[in-house]
Amino acid sequence: MKKLYLLIAAMMVATFACAQTRLPNITLKDVSGNDVRLDTLSNNGKPIVVAFFATWCKPCNRELNAIDEVYNDWKQETGVKIVAVSIDQAQNINKVKPLVDENGWTYQVLLDPNGELKRAMGVQMIPYTLLLDGKGYIVYKHNGYADGAETELYQKVKDCL
Repeated sequence: MKKLYLLIAAMMVATFACAQTRLPNITLKDVSGNDVRLDTLSNNGKPIVVAFFATWCKPCNRELNAIDEVYNDWKQETGVKIVAVSIDQAQNINKVKPLVDENGWTYQVLLDPNGELKRAMGVQMIPYTLLLDGKGYIVYKHNGYADGAETELYQKVKDCL
């Protein structure tokens, strides 16, 4: 009987651990100064990738450059939308737009200078990537970047279509 209770308890924990979550009701600014409310981010039923980065983070910049190289193909095949979130602090926030322009990143870039979204999502290290399905639920999380990791991310995007 004790084993049955343990099994039931383990199943309940697994159910809660796998509960899908969404982005919180936080408003950030994009690099042009426009407000973007995260809990209303949508992509017409298509997936959204949210990539946390900082201007000083070399692996983050490599990841975002690698994704940018294939982003048009990804959009055509899956309709995915990429949103990059800078966690640069307020004193460095003026470095974000020049970095975006220099690299020619074509996806939406948001600013989280106070770390509000970073804290809400439990981001400890960057790069940190989230994948939202077409309904806005977080279905995949990944920490770190190694060359070629964007291939795995793209497979996850296709899996959630």
